[in-house]
Amino acid sequence: RMPASIPEAGRRHRASAAFSLSFLSLVFSITAFTSSHWCEGTRKVAKPFCKGDTKGDLCIRFNSPDGNNSQAVQYIWETGDDKYVEKNFHAGIWYSCEEMINEEGEKCRSFISLTPASDRGVLWLSIVTELLYVILLLIGNILMSVEIFYYSSVIDGLKINAFSAVVTVLAGLLGMVAHMMYTTVFQMTVNLGPEDWRPHTWDYGWSYGLAWTSFACCMAAAVTTINKYTKTILEFKHKRKKLERSFRIQYNFPDH
Repeated sequence: RMPASIPEAGRRHRASAAFSLSFLSLVFSITAFTSSHWCEGTRKVAKPFCKGDTKGDLCIRFNSPDGNNSQAVQYIWETGDDKYVEKNFHAGIWYSCEEMINEEGEKCRSFISLTPASDRGVLWLSIVTELLYVILLLIGNILMSVEIFYYSSVIDGLKINAFSAVVTVLAGLLGMVAHMMYTTVFQMTVNLGPEDWRPHTWDYGWSYGLAWTSFACCMAAAVTTINKYTKTILEFKHKRKKLERSFRIQYNFPDH
């Protein structure tokens, strides 16, 4: 029979720390998965012609005082880079959005439709892996909460603890693979994607950082859970040896 005097407060503290890290990882992963700011940048597009009384630097103007006079020769003032304007864009796993010229709002397109056909399989694999990552994180959170609030004995808690550690480690590995696959697909789309989408400049956005923060929290939760399991086992062994030693001393009678 296992001793019941192993410090309860220490186990609870480690279990709460692991649960908090795992819960943060779950929230971060869902937020990143549903957002469209994994990558951000600018696109260089030709300015449209100014219509009517439109003024500003976002359209091409004419120097003709009478636009309705068909015999008037019209010259475009803009030359070289002045003919172009930069539009901000952001892209995620599901869709890509860019701001509209001379209008408010954004125009969004499915990122899957922009991906080269040869890389769509990898993108779908990344999406499935990301979903499995979220599901395993959810299972790990449920197991950790059960361990904290509902288990009746230390032995039951140890069994749940071991299973939650395995699930959390597996989730972290899947998350790492999913993030790396999406990074590869995005870089291929930048090089081989449609001409009317390719960015002029780009960098990783806050969602990308949040996804990797989620992975870091997941692995920290896994390490904390494994550490808790190992410490509990060592405490068991230490207490048992202590009890055995005390029994030997208590019942150690002289031979005569």
